[in-house]
Amino acid sequence: MRTAERLIRAADSAEARELRYMARKRTNRVALALSLAAMAFGVFWLIWILWETVRLGFAGLTWATLSQMTPPPNETGGLLNAMWGSLMMVLLATFIGTPVGVMAGIYLAEYDAKGWLGNTTRFVNDILLSAPSIVIGLFVYAVVVARFKQFSGWAGVIALALIVIPIVIRTTENMLLLVPSALREAAYALGAPKWQVILKITLRAARAGVVTGVLLAVARIAGETAPLLFTALNNQFFTSSLAEPTASLPVTIFKFAMSPYENWQQLAWAGVFIITMAVLGLNIVARIVTRARI
Repeated sequence: MRTAERLIRAADSAEARELRYMARKRTNRVALALSLAAMAFGVFWLIWILWETVRLGFAGLTWATLSQMTPPPNETGGLLNAMWGSLMMVLLATFIGTPVGVMAGIYLAEYDAKGWLGNTTRFVNDILLSAPSIVIGLFVYAVVVARFKQFSGWAGVIALALIVIPIVIRTTENMLLLVPSALREAAYALGAPKWQVILKITLRAARAGVVTGVLLAVARIAGETAPLLFTALNNQFFTSSLAEPTASLPVTIFKFAMSPYENWQQLAWAGVFIITMAVLGLNIVARIVTRARI
């Protein structure tokens, strides 16, 4: 009798396990289908955007576009001054923001992981990361432009650098925290001072992630428009001085795309194509660096 009861219980248990397995399998199929649908939805819009950018932008990409300045309405011209202004401001903002972000990230990961100053810095950094770029532009306008009563490329550089810094800080800190503690302990056991451990061990081990963060920050500021509208404004002529209003590709695209003139609209699409390919190239480089073996 007891043997029969045990057999019945075992059969019930096996049946229950089978039912639970089938339920989990159905749930897994539903989750997988929803995930694939979400991925297809995102990829569809991405492909459509890229296709429209290539279709409308590549047609306006001529030698004049790359070699001439922005034209008056209904005249031929190009985007040379806008591309040069964007290149100067992006490079200088990266040159200013990257050392500050890397050093702050090193401090947070290696010197003050749990202190009050480190926690306060992380809190402020999170606010800067989530703040809209137009807020940063308005801040720089109030602090720099309104005080000196002059729009300038330097004000644009400051605004873009304030966008670069929090991205580099977060990336550097996270990458350094991923370095195994055994590497640090081995270096300390050999008598290396802390600055050498950071410079030659941990930072070198995390350099792929740090470089990726810098490239992603550059890709972010390359397409920023709102901060430059409040700071660098625009300039229809070529200038190498950042002490005066400076043209930039995003602001020029915004201005030309909103205009009723066909030649300006065509140049706007050409500018969209140029900046999209540049950002896409930077993201591809970031992916390659991430996968590289150090």
